[in-house]
Amino acid sequence: MSQLVLHSDDFETAVRRVRDLRPLVHCMTNDVVQEITANVLLAAGASPAMVVAKQEAGVFASLAQALLVNVGTLTDTLVSAMRDAIESANRHGKPWVLDPVGAGGLAYRDGVVAEFLTLKPTVVRGNASEILAISGHGSGGKGVDSTDSSESALSAAVHLAKTFGTVVCVTGQTDYVTDGERIVAVTGGTERATLVVGTGCSLSTLVAAFLAANDDPVTACAAACTMAKRAAEYADKHSVGPGSFKVAYIDGLSLI
Repeated sequence: MSQLVLHSDDFETAVRRVRDLRPLVHCMTNDVVQEITANVLLAAGASPAMVVAKQEAGVFASLAQALLVNVGTLTDTLVSAMRDAIESANRHGKPWVLDPVGAGGLAYRDGVVAEFLTLKPTVVRGNASEILAISGHGSGGKGVDSTDSSESALSAAVHLAKTFGTVVCVTGQTDYVTDGERIVAVTGGTERATLVVGTGCSLSTLVAAFLAANDDPVTACAAACTMAKRAAEYADKHSVGPGSFKVAYIDGLSLI
């Protein structure tokens, strides 16, 4: 299967659509990354909302333009609220992103991810070890960190996309986006981004924002990855360590 690249005109159009729409993204994400997730969305031109109460999640998912479900810090109550939000998003035709954080290491987490996969996420965004794990190919992951290359998970990503009728984004040194037929490769970025908590999780919510504003989920996902990699390159040039990298990364997103 040949690999494609995202044309610069398509990237610019996708970014412009996000900033014109300023989509409201319903973020059901983990406790560690809420602040960077909100700041990434704001810098990119979208609007974040962290609504996690079971009494509210389903209703709010119908009002937002997109939904992010990140399983990083699960509780039974949160899983139930996530389920309500997913079902509501599906009923109202809203795109949603599944981020299977830490998949492959814990039975409870893996069971939740397996269930949510059957609920037809628009995009599944994970690192290589997570994508390998949820595809049944094992994982060499270390907690939430990947010890596998994105290239090694590409076949698993294609298989997942075909099996569940979704778009799969496997991120790493090169990001790959596939719907099972097309593969778009996104290069660039910097390894220093892995030293800042939340760059991967916040990318998933950036994908959700792009899905809300763009019709083709493959293009939307590739554009979000491109934006993140360009911002990381900017941060690499304008920082001296992980702390200043985080600030420069947010600046880089806003300047694109």
